[in-house]
Amino acid sequence: MPKYNYVALDSRGAETKGTIEAASQNEAIGRVKDMQLFPTKITEAGAEEKAAAGKKAKAKAAAKPKKGGKKGGAMNINIKIPGLGGGVKPKVLTAFTRQLATLVDAGLPLLRGLRVLEKQERSRTLKDIMGELAASIEGGSTFSEALAQHPKVFNRLFVNMVKAGELGGVLEVVLKRLAEFSEKAQKIKGKVKAALFYPVAVLIVALGIMVLLMGYVVPKFKDVFAGMNIDMPKFTLFVLWVSDMVVNNFLGTLGAVVVVVILFLLFIKTKFGRRLWDKFKLVMPAVGPVISKVAISRFCRTLGTLVSSGVPILQALTIVKDTAGNVIIATAVAMVHESVKEGGTITAPLEASGVFPPMVVSMVDVGEQTGALPEMLLRIADNYDEEVDNAVAAMTSLLEPIMIIFLAVLVGSIVIAMFLPLIAMITSLSGEGEGKKGKGD
Repeated sequence: MPKYNYVALDSRGAETKGTIEAASQNEAIGRVKDMQLFPTKITEAGAEEKAAAGKKAKAKAAAKPKKGGKKGGAMNINIKIPGLGGGVKPKVLTAFTRQLATLVDAGLPLLRGLRVLEKQERSRTLKDIMGELAASIEGGSTFSEALAQHPKVFNRLFVNMVKAGELGGVLEVVLKRLAEFSEKAQKIKGKVKAALFYPVAVLIVALGIMVLLMGYVVPKFKDVFAGMNIDMPKFTLFVLWVSDMVVNNFLGTLGAVVVVVILFLLFIKTKFGRRLWDKFKLVMPAVGPVISKVAISRFCRTLGTLVSSGVPILQALTIVKDTAGNVIIATAVAMVHESVKEGGTITAPLEASGVFPPMVVSMVDVGEQTGALPEMLLRIADNYDEEVDNAVAAMTSLLEPIMIIFLAVLVGSIVIAMFLPLIAMITSLSGEGEGKKGKGD
C-alpha cells in the first residue's frame, strides 16, 4: 500500500507533519480529517523526490552548451531583465482562470487544459508561465505547488485557494470563485478610477493654466508695473515672486517639489507614517467613504471566498491581513486572528477595532452564531459593492463643483493680483484729477 506524506493544521492552527498508508490520495485526506486535523498538503511518498530529479535534469539540460555554434566559440547569452514583461495584466489572468475552470468543469484533465490554453494564449509572459506550470505538473508537483513558483503572478490568495480546491476535489469550483472574485475586484477598481478621472483631469488643466499664467502672462504685467510709481499690494508682490521662481529658477523650483514628494514617499514608508497615511485615507473628505467601503468589501469578499473554498480560518485570516492594502484594516484582522487562535470570536475584535460599521459587525455575529459565516461575509461584500457605487456617485457629485470652484479661485486670484495695482493707479489718478478740478473752481 502506498505511503503519503501530509502537512496539516490542528484546531489551534499549529502545523503538524506525518506519514500514513492509504490506497489513494482521497483516502489519505479522509484519514487525516478523521484525526481531527485539516490537511493543507498531501503528497505520495517519493513524488517530491521525482519532481526534484526532474527539475535537476532540466537544469542540467539547459546548462549544457549547444553544438553547432559559430567558429571561434561565440556564445548566445539570453538575459532576462527584471521588470520587462515580468507581470500579467489582471484582465488576462482573470480570463485564464475562467477558461481553465470551464475546461476542468467539462471533464478535461488539468494538464491537458493547460496545454490547450497555452496554444491559444496571446500574452507571451502568461504563455511561458503556462508551459512551466504544465512541466511542473508533469514532474510530479501539484497545481498549487506549481503556481507557488510564480509569486509575482499568482498571489497567496490564489495559491491557497487552489490548494484547498485540490484537497477537497473541487478545483473547478474554486477556479470559478477566483475568477468571480477577480472580476468583481476589477469592476470596483474601474469605477473608482472612472470617478477620479474628472478631478485628476481638472488638476492637470489647473496646473497647465497656472504655469502658463506664471510663466508668460504675469511677467508681461511685471514689465508694465516697472514703469509705474505706485506701492504694490502684498498679494501682488507674492504672485510676482512666485512668477520669478517659476521663470528664473525653474530647475530649483522643480527640484524643491521633487524633494517634497520624495520626503513624503519616504515618510509613508515608515511604520508611523504608513499608519498615519492609511488612517487619513479612511477619514479624508469626499474620498474617504469610498476607500473605507472598498476596504471593507475587499476584507469580507476575500475572507468569505477563502473560508468557503475550504481554507482554514487562521490561514485565511493571515492571507487577508497580508492582502488588506491598508495598515489599519490589517491591524484589525491581526486582532481577529489572535482572538480566533485563542478560541474567541471574530465579532469582538472587529467591534473593538472601530473600523467596521455596526451593521457589518452584527451580520458577522449572526453568521458566526448560525454557522453560515462564509455566506454572510459574501452577502456583506455584495451589499458593500452597491454601497461603493453610491459612494462613488456621491463623491463625483461633490468633487465636480469643488474642482470648478478651485479652478475659478486659482485663476481668479492671479487675475485679481494683477489688476489690484491698476485699480490703485486709476484711483490715485482720479483723486488727483478731482483735486485739480477743486482748485480750479
